[in-house]
Amino acid sequence: MEASLKEPSDDDWWRSAAIYQIYVRSFADGDGDGTGDLAGVRARLPYLAELGVDALWFTPWYLSPFADGGYDVADYRSIDPAFGTLVEAEKLISEASEVGIRTIIDIVPNHVSDQHPWFRAALTAGPGSPERELFHFRPGRGEHGELPPNDWPSEFPGAPSWTRVPDGEWYLHLFTPEQPDLNWAHPEVRREHEDVLRFWFERGVAGVRIDSAALLAKDPRLPDFVEGHDPHPFVDRDDLHDIYRSWRAVSDEYGAIFVGEVWLPDAERFARYLRPDELHTAFNFDFLSRRWDAGELRRSIDATLTDHAPVGAPATWVLCNHDVTRTVTRYGRGDTGFAFAAKRFGTPTDIALGTRRARAAALLTLALPGAVYLYQGEELGLPEAELPVDRIQDPMHFRSGGVDPGRDGCRAPLPWVAAAPNYGFCLRAEPWLPQPDGWAPYAADVQAADPGSMLTLYRRALALRRMEPGLGDGPMTWLDAPAAVLAFTRGDDLACLVNLGDAAFELPASAEVLLESGPLDDTGRLPQDTAVWLRI
Repeated sequence: MEASLKEPSDDDWWRSAAIYQIYVRSFADGDGDGTGDLAGVRARLPYLAELGVDALWFTPWYLSPFADGGYDVADYRSIDPAFGTLVEAEKLISEASEVGIRTIIDIVPNHVSDQHPWFRAALTAGPGSPERELFHFRPGRGEHGELPPNDWPSEFPGAPSWTRVPDGEWYLHLFTPEQPDLNWAHPEVRREHEDVLRFWFERGVAGVRIDSAALLAKDPRLPDFVEGHDPHPFVDRDDLHDIYRSWRAVSDEYGAIFVGEVWLPDAERFARYLRPDELHTAFNFDFLSRRWDAGELRRSIDATLTDHAPVGAPATWVLCNHDVTRTVTRYGRGDTGFAFAAKRFGTPTDIALGTRRARAAALLTLALPGAVYLYQGEELGLPEAELPVDRIQDPMHFRSGGVDPGRDGCRAPLPWVAAAPNYGFCLRAEPWLPQPDGWAPYAADVQAADPGSMLTLYRRALALRRMEPGLGDGPMTWLDAPAAVLAFTRGDDLACLVNLGDAAFELPASAEVLLESGPLDDTGRLPQDTAVWLRI
């Protein structure tokens, strides 16, 4: 694919795009109140353009009580005042487009906030009302209705998925009680979401990321949960595909795209969401959760490309996001994989080792076929922040009984200026989450001036990725190499090699080194936990 094909006029931009995730509260504070906002993003558009990304994905920026980080939406057509205004969002979309960057927004279709007008009306209307049909209200079990209608597990382990209201009925919420699940069997729910999609597409949004995309449809009988029973009562039900075919018809009117958050172990069922008349792409969580091990990563890469091939969809590659332990920290631990259930306080971490591996992983993911997602701060090599327990806000922590440290550690505000108050994130108020002491070396201004920094590595890699015809979407071919070395070609003459083994690896004698994640050894060999891009 030629570099010119990645310009904003190209309809297939999403197949090879480098997409940067912005968690608005923690990106940049434009008004000094301690919370990141759209003004802060607009001010940093030159930084993002210089970084070399093709699109920005914004986590929810809508009106919200923030019971779950903004994923409890009270109004899909307005911007939360903490972030700005709808007019400012429109300006941001336009200004980003002017520097060649598209905008992708989050849609949260499984649930709304308990402050959403629909749910408030349902509480007032009472049992049997049309308003309650938009949700999953049911009488309880037991002699006096004192037991939940079923035993469905919550998405937050150990927490209930039903809450009782004063009139005795219960409502379903797979997440927090402040996030009541919508009834997607109701036509009004479907109409409303299609109208919301049009609302944002008409404002220039180029794509939508679908939160919890496999959870919307529920078995109308609401049966008890039986582990391993197929079909699942609320995950990956066949009804979903009709919903997304309808959504695709809407997006096609505007030339916009979808990326689904689809966590499924069954590769064949995962691929169904990527059929030509459904979603364009979906996140590849299998790769993200794998350990830093050549065999595991190769199996994940092969399985991903195999799963996508029959439906003609490009793969996506993700190392971390706003829910997942940051790459530098994860790769510096004894267990380098990721599982929500395994997160604990005080896990020993070798940050230097994790940083070396994260640099190599950056070149690996940016060389793989398809699109890549970068989480804000990943390009700065930020480690997971260890927050004081009394400053944690994430409901995942509280609903685990305090065992899980939650997700706030990957959401700490970014450091922009080493010598400024709060590292330049905000100049007056205290940040909404604390930034760790000692983050000055990670600040963007320091790294921009350092040719060996993580930021410089990402800038160089993204620039090469745009210029090299063989990178982005397209075929790849594995090369013969030791089991601990991942080696493959892209296009006619470009290769990526990643050494995860103990022994240094001899590079091809005639190869030209285009970019390396770390220095080669004294004899020009590729050391452990190092990646290189070659012209061969």
